[in-house]
Amino acid sequence: YLYRKAREEAQRSAQERKERLRHALEENRLIPTELRREALALQGSLEFDDAGGEGVTSHVDDEYRWAGVEDPKVMITTSRDPSSRLKMFAKELKLVFPGAQRMNRGRHEVGALVRACKANGVTDLLVVHEHRGTPVGLIVSHLPFGPTAYFTLCNVVMRHDIPDLGTMSEAKPHLITHGFSSRLGKRVSDILRYLFPVPKDDSHRVITFANQDDYISFRHHVYKKTDHRNVELTEVGPRCTDFHSHQQFASVPFSPHPCQHFLSCVF
Repeated sequence: YLYRKAREEAQRSAQERKERLRHALEENRLIPTELRREALALQGSLEFDDAGGEGVTSHVDDEYRWAGVEDPKVMITTSRDPSSRLKMFAKELKLVFPGAQRMNRGRHEVGALVRACKANGVTDLLVVHEHRGTPVGLIVSHLPFGPTAYFTLCNVVMRHDIPDLGTMSEAKPHLITHGFSSRLGKRVSDILRYLFPVPKDDSHRVITFANQDDYISFRHHVYKKTDHRNVELTEVGPRCTDFHSHQQFASVPFSPHPCQHFLSCVF
């Protein structure tokens, strides 16, 4: 794993140097000083690069290779001894992700949960945590080899706290992801959007992850067309208003040692 990561980093660095040289030549600017010594070699390798290629591939391509081909199989559970409010939040999360299953944690350890999920073909394990009855954390682990991410939940508003709500649609939702343009943002976006199956064109359910200043808002709506130009949105919950990244994350499965290999985000 470490050797593969080192190779990817070296390839990415070489690709970035070639892109800088290509831009300088296309814009008829001076070649950057640090590239002049290897400019001829880089220019020679540029001739063999395919137009429109996606650049250096990475282990990320393998993690979600079946995305869009097979529907994800999501398992949701809680921390030990959950409060009634955390149990309710887990039930609402089960409705957010089509086809998800909820499992009572009991006294099972993390390792036992992961082994059971792998044995039953689960693609993603979600574990929600609380503090004094308030949901404060969500772990998302893509199985069997990661990545694993930790999200800190803030300002959670559950469905039963939003007045005048009807039943929740269980159709496969359309996804809106906004503001995830950086490499890290795209990584976070992949972790979130691959929890959902491919929707049908006629689905009227929409889930939004909107990133602004590294804070992500989560919204869940259904819509109906009022005429040929306008639609009417209805929020169905739950709702989370803040979602902020803290640390680095890695392509590893869920570890029983929480200090290792996590992306931490405020949600």
